[in-house]
Amino acid sequence: HDGCHIFRRSTRRCDRNLSATRPLSSWARTSRAAANANSSRMHGEAPMRLTKGLVGDFGRQRIRDTPIAESGFVGAGVGAAATGLRPVVDLMYVGFLGVCGDQILNNAAKIHYMFGGKVKVPLTIMTGIGAGTNSAAQHSETVYSVFTHYPGLKVVAPSNPYNAKGLYAASIRDDDPVIICNNRQLMGIRFDVDVPEESYTVPLGQADVAREGTDVTLLGISYMTQICLQAAEDLAAQGYSAEVIDLLSLSPMDDEAILESVRKTRRIVIVDEDYPRCSMAGDIAALVAEEAFDYLDAPPKRVTPPHTSVPYSMPLEALFVPTKEQVVAAALETLE
Repeated sequence: HDGCHIFRRSTRRCDRNLSATRPLSSWARTSRAAANANSSRMHGEAPMRLTKGLVGDFGRQRIRDTPIAESGFVGAGVGAAATGLRPVVDLMYVGFLGVCGDQILNNAAKIHYMFGGKVKVPLTIMTGIGAGTNSAAQHSETVYSVFTHYPGLKVVAPSNPYNAKGLYAASIRDDDPVIICNNRQLMGIRFDVDVPEESYTVPLGQADVAREGTDVTLLGISYMTQICLQAAEDLAAQGYSAEVIDLLSLSPMDDEAILESVRKTRRIVIVDEDYPRCSMAGDIAALVAEEAFDYLDAPPKRVTPPHTSVPYSMPLEALFVPTKEQVVAAALETLE
């Protein structure tokens, strides 16, 4: 049957941000959806209030609090998905992957293959990523690249409320396990975007041209897309036209959208908040070097944090997260 159950943890919700309430509510009205939050005192609202109001609308049979035991509630989600439901699990921070990695990487990602395609795992896991919130090393990572290494998992990273709602809807409808990475910096931004009340989807595997340009491509992921858009404004003031690609889907990745932009601008700056080693930034730079080398007027540039744990100190943390100034400087280097 076509049920959706949501297992969640805790998070804070902000004004017109990446709250999951609207897409989950829309899906729940058209299927037997349910949600679980992993905190005994959240009363079905998840730690960052990502599912605020859903308990009142759909009841505790479908919106469930769970103990803070990631391996347990993620495993429950895998089992529920494999037996016919469409669970949504809230894994509060991506750093907790270490606790439930076996359930995601060995079970959710591989069951479909190990059963010869006879078993589907339509599981959606939403998790928080990103530094800049003074949450220290264990609660500030952006290690979505780990998920992209594993065949069988799909990975998306919204950048604004419109594509967040569409990606949630597409992820829940998908028959494969999907990891939705929500950058917590975006939850504090008030966006001037139109988010239709009716249901819609943003396709998995498709990037978006957030701003058209001709001189240099700035590629961002999640919150870094907003940084790229700010950098594009600064570059425009200096007479340069920057195109901004919002990756949105990390796996599958829209290779052709990236290459098409690079063929036009002949330069690319990849902005990624993940650690630089074995990262999306490195993978995309390799793609461009291999598939669009003859079009390049400058080597691909990467703007990433240093290869170190996220500092708790606010001044040091401010030096960790990529800034628009760093993006502008990298772009100008390619334009010299």
